[in-house]
Amino acid sequence: MNDPVLLITGGSSGLGAATAVAAARAGYRLVLTARGVDRLAAFAAELGQQDRVLTLPCDVGDWDQISAVVAKTEDTFGRIDAVFANAGSSVGTSFLGRSGEDPQLWRDMVVTNVCGPAYTARAALPALVRSGGHLVLTGSASGRGVRPGSLYSATKWAVTGLAQAIRAECVGTGVRVTIIQPGLVDTDAIPADRRGDPKLEPADVARAVLYALAQPSTVDVNEIVIRPVGQDAYK
Repeated sequence: MNDPVLLITGGSSGLGAATAVAAARAGYRLVLTARGVDRLAAFAAELGQQDRVLTLPCDVGDWDQISAVVAKTEDTFGRIDAVFANAGSSVGTSFLGRSGEDPQLWRDMVVTNVCGPAYTARAALPALVRSGGHLVLTGSASGRGVRPGSLYSATKWAVTGLAQAIRAECVGTGVRVTIIQPGLVDTDAIPADRRGDPKLEPADVARAVLYALAQPSTVDVNEIVIRPVGQDAYK
């Protein structure tokens, strides 16, 4: 089979699941990872086409696990054409201690949101160089502006810089690098105080990912910022 292979981290829900649905319709073979084994298996069953979908439980903050996922993908499908480094987490933070989660919980978010895409890139880029492939990262509109007290926002600033650093190193390899910067999306991670705000649907972001992937190999869509109509740019 010559259909392209797309690896999606955080592929069992939210943006990852919506992108998987869109990519399957577009003819991709899929490799989906997530930490929740049961949820991952249930979503893969909904997709169907079991010979075209490989599910691999993985914590992207663990180098051994994500590198094993990449190796298994190449062993199974013989190639990797695109990677969507999408897995992430969010906890509320306040540096003044006015609200937010216990700081002991911050480490997991930072490792997942910063080391996760960095490890994914390091593991997958040799395969993407071989295929002349495409790396897509999930950033956030919150990584392009200041959010008071938000460590999550800072992690997404890091992903913005990470995408630029990877793109610079990949010059001359044929690999394309895109960062998707969505505003508020209607997922389980919406903060309680923002549930009434304008929101994107996960499928809106999935269309942006597929748009970037669908461009000719000579076109590198560096960044896509996508917000719901009416969202304050500074929220």
